Amino acid sequence: MSRQALHDGWTLRAAPGAQVPAEIAGRAVPATVPGCVHTDLLDAGLIPDPYLDDNELALAWIGRTAWTYRTTFTHTPGDADRIDLVCAGLDTAATLTLNGMPVGRTENMHRGYRFDVRSLLRDGDNDLTVSFDSAYRYAEAQRDRLGDRPNAYPEPFQFIRKMACNFGWDWGPTLVSAGIWQDIGLHAWSTARLASVRPLVTVDGRDGRVELHVEVERVADVPLTVRATVAGVSADVVVPAGQRTAVLTLAVREPALWWPRGYGEQARHLLEVTLHAPDGDTLDGWSRQVGFRSVRLDTTPDEHGTPFALSVNDVPVFVRGVNWIPDDVFPTRITRDRLAGRFDQAAEANVNLLRVWGGGRYESEDFYDLADERGLLVQQDFLFACAAYPEEEPFGGEVAAEAAEQVIRLAAHPSLVLWTGNNENIWGWHDWDWQEPLAGCTWGRGYYLDVLPRIVGELDPTRPYWPGSPWSGTETIHPNDPAHGTTHIWDVWNTDDYTKYREYVPRFVAEFGYQGPPAYATLRRALSDEPLAPDSPGMAHHQKATGGDAKLQRGLDAHLPAPADFDDWHYLTQLNQARAIQLGVEHFRSHRGVCAGTIVWQLNDCWPVTSWSAVDGDGRRKPLWYALRHAYADRLLTVQPRDGGLAVVAVNDGGTPWRASASVTRVTLAGEPRAKTTMELDVPAYSAVTLALPAELARPDEARRELLVAEAGESAERALWFFAEDRDVDWPAAAWDATVEPFDGGQRVRVTARSVLRDLTLFPDRLDASASVDQALVTLLPGESATFTVRADGLVDEAALVARPVLRCVNDLG
Repeated sequence: MSRQALHDGWTLRAAPGAQVPAEIAGRAVPATVPGCVHTDLLDAGLIPDPYLDDNELALAWIGRTAWTYRTTFTHTPGDADRIDLVCAGLDTAATLTLNGMPVGRTENMHRGYRFDVRSLLRDGDNDLTVSFDSAYRYAEAQRDRLGDRPNAYPEPFQFIRKMACNFGWDWGPTLVSAGIWQDIGLHAWSTARLASVRPLVTVDGRDGRVELHVEVERVADVPLTVRATVAGVSADVVVPAGQRTAVLTLAVREPALWWPRGYGEQARHLLEVTLHAPDGDTLDGWSRQVGFRSVRLDTTPDEHGTPFALSVNDVPVFVRGVNWIPDDVFPTRITRDRLAGRFDQAAEANVNLLRVWGGGRYESEDFYDLADERGLLVQQDFLFACAAYPEEEPFGGEVAAEAAEQVIRLAAHPSLVLWTGNNENIWGWHDWDWQEPLAGCTWGRGYYLDVLPRIVGELDPTRPYWPGSPWSGTETIHPNDPAHGTTHIWDVWNTDDYTKYREYVPRFVAEFGYQGPPAYATLRRALSDEPLAPDSPGMAHHQKATGGDAKLQRGLDAHLPAPADFDDWHYLTQLNQARAIQLGVEHFRSHRGVCAGTIVWQLNDCWPVTSWSAVDGDGRRKPLWYALRHAYADRLLTVQPRDGGLAVVAVNDGGTPWRASASVTRVTLAGEPRAKTTMELDVPAYSAVTLALPAELARPDEARRELLVAEAGESAERALWFFAEDRDVDWPAAAWDATVEPFDGGQRVRVTARSVLRDLTLFPDRLDASASVDQALVTLLPGESATFTVRADGLVDEAALVARPVLRCVNDLG
């Protein structure tokens, strides 16, 4: 058995007669494989960066062009029975030829292909060509053949099995690419090979079990032996001549378990599988790190409706999640190191679950391996989003093949705890005026309620499947009913103030979000606008949400003082985004016991854009990230409205009881106490306690000049409650003293308040694009201090570091 990568010597050429720029017509462009058309043209200097300004618009022709990749490779004949051309991923509608002879056709980005090419190979040089149809032309032809169906955007993305957000989204550019986006190569083998290995890893009490399902492809009708080893336990089974499948079981006594982050260690065990010929020779091998853990989803109806509660190893896990979109429009630019950095940002924000959204891709092996390693749970959507999807051929067969391949591929990963059938499509059928234009046509229901649950049930019954996000658990209840299953809350962003989150006590919130612009350094890299303004051309182009700027303004008008300039607008819109999500998360967590999880939309971006992300397209943390870190902390102290008054809620998502003395003080903006109470917190592990506040604390003498300060424990967890909106508060002029002290790797900025400082935040990236800061959104009462640690490639100007617009607070406006 041998493998030969075919990643070298490729060129890219537009199809003859295509309407392309003159400098590209007829030109053979060096191509990187794996890669795509856009990155190859960019590397060759033939197109501008599509992420900058409005360059995206000038590159729309790429997606409407057919492209051909070609390489020549050397082959030396051997004695292998079979030689396969293995394509791990082609994007998307491609025809392959080898030495001028047809090899095969592909029409799905989300699955791999294998073609027997032994008879087509010749000694010496061989010519391989992969010709890609325009994704638009393919999708539009399918749409015309099957009849149009509704979707959220005027693009035909549901008529091709391709990453939907390539066609643009309300946070993403329209950059429809093509290319050999995953490995391609030759695989020479004889007798038999391992076609698939599917480990079903479970826990029974303290003992582990691996039920190993193996499928072989064979060219010789002889008995074969499969051997497997894990955690010191071995087993083998004979695959008789003429048969292609085998099952063997490995029982492991009391293995170290795999736990989500925050619940225990992420113990993994090497599972090795080998295939042997009758003479004992090893024909093929497969290995993965597996984790012993159980997953259970509780959806048993109760007095509140239908729960959606996840347990791992029989321990309930309150999901503190974020939604994940592709981290770049062009997947081959997403390295393992880049993913590791993003996972670090998630973990440092106290996130324990990533939901891989259905308009992107089935994520990479690196993604899942890192999640396994770091204990981040993963919910993987099947790839359907915001549209009515046809179920006719070729799509029905492609979806079934794609789903089976991906369920088998990901079965070994302990981090994967949930499959979801689609994003918002069942909801769309109910509420988005789809039924009349569909007029009885297929729209995806058969996938979500039949095909996909059957495939998951047959191939991986160890994991739960949920038909959609949102989904109530039954067709007899509206799919987005907050009392049943999972819900998406989007009226807050689209039409209502973010305080409306408090009107919901949902069982599980799988999407909710609020927009804010990216970091200033990110904007300056991506936009040439002079001056920057909320509505300057580049800013407008990098706001993809319908009415997005008006919705941002509505949020500002409801809560904050009017911005005087772009710097104010940038700070305040970022702040409002952070405030909105912090309010929502703290409210939902305060109802622990009814609500079992929140998944914020969204962690990341794929390019520089105003969006709902906590980390922007250049990887910089927005203020929302810091708010999320606080709101998702294992121990959360929060003040919440309850029964016409106020209450302190202490939430404990740690594994040990939280016992502490707490104080709640009503103070003036000058820090003068007006009323105070103390209470003892005794919060069991994985629970919340609500303590009502006396009326003298909950009712201010002067709403515009007072706040509540709640503090608990030696680490001084703090919660604040303001009785008036910032726009209405009688803020004193901001006054502080600041010192800057350099250290190896950065500078420490110590700020001491002489007046109240509301949501004090440092933006060092305004001075140095490499700079970052350890905390943000710090409110100080007079006399209190905070230290900000700034890290950068070099020292930044000290005076500028402690002056507007780098150091900001709400009451420095005006």
